[in-house]
Amino acid sequence: MTRHIKLAVAGVGNNISALFQGAEFYRNLRERGIADQDLPGIKRPRIAGIEVSDIDFVAAFDVHPNKVGVKFREAVLAPPNNYPRLDVELPDPGFAVELGLTPDDIDPSSEGFRRLVATLRDTGAEVLLYSLPTGLQWAATAYARAALETGVAFVNCTPELVARSPELLAEFEAAGVPMIGDDLASHLGASVVHRALLHLLTERGLSLASSYQLNLGGNEDFRNLREKGGSKRQSKLNALAQEGVDTSKVEVIPSAGFVAHLADHKVAMLNIEGLGWAGTPISLDLKLKVQDSSNAAGVIIDLIRIAAGARRAGLGGFSAAAVRVLKSPVGGHPSYTAEDIEAGYRELDSAAAR
Repeated sequence: MTRHIKLAVAGVGNNISALFQGAEFYRNLRERGIADQDLPGIKRPRIAGIEVSDIDFVAAFDVHPNKVGVKFREAVLAPPNNYPRLDVELPDPGFAVELGLTPDDIDPSSEGFRRLVATLRDTGAEVLLYSLPTGLQWAATAYARAALETGVAFVNCTPELVARSPELLAEFEAAGVPMIGDDLASHLGASVVHRALLHLLTERGLSLASSYQLNLGGNEDFRNLREKGGSKRQSKLNALAQEGVDTSKVEVIPSAGFVAHLADHKVAMLNIEGLGWAGTPISLDLKLKVQDSSNAAGVIIDLIRIAAGARRAGLGGFSAAAVRVLKSPVGGHPSYTAEDIEAGYRELDSAAAR
């Protein structure tokens, strides 16, 4: 039997609540004998031999007073989190949320940084999942360096430059430690749909006149993005980049509004204006509504399994297997073919089988 992933998380927001509750949801289905093909919302039941419920949460870090010092099982449900409560009995992993890094802890010799390193070592964490609010580049870099020092695989769910930092990625590669990032591409998010529609327009021979993507939501991520959406905007534009498609006429607004009553739902409005035969116009408008953090967790589960599988196989740096589930992969989307991505998965599965 494949051993479970020992997972540490930086940030105990809605995405982590969705991941923690969802892992238990799938564990219950497996205990009832549900087969691979009947697991809802799962494309790859196993990656590197690891199932979607094979997660042991071993540590968590945050700075919010509602979460620090609180048992993890309770912290994932604490306000301002507003992900819905799933109909599962949540296990108690047996630890409380620790105080995370502050701007005073950037220096590796600082007390907070040393405490983080000690926790990662003492818990035997294999993967550190970074899921703090957008706009904290200093925090993303500091948590990545703590992972590097302890040999823990690092997964960056945010648009901050971590895996795309050539110097930092080179250090992870040299140390044989996986670095997976940057910025997850949600299960069926606005960027994925927008990208597919732009590709369809080009494939059918129409000319793009203009396009926009507006996003609304009621969780803390959307509140934060109103002020710190610059890196997220660029990451969303990165996600649309593909060979043969001109995105210079595309505008993306990551948080066009924080609407409290939407709670953890996200609403995206997409528009595409094009020109067809003889310059005649076409216009397409689409509205997409999703449970935002479920949309993220359905991808996070793949990212952490890729990271854990790579670590167990001794594969440092970035894995091509992660490209499709990231907005801003190392080198950009056009750098990878479908075969490159599938080869990445085969490498992980083959290593796990040995």
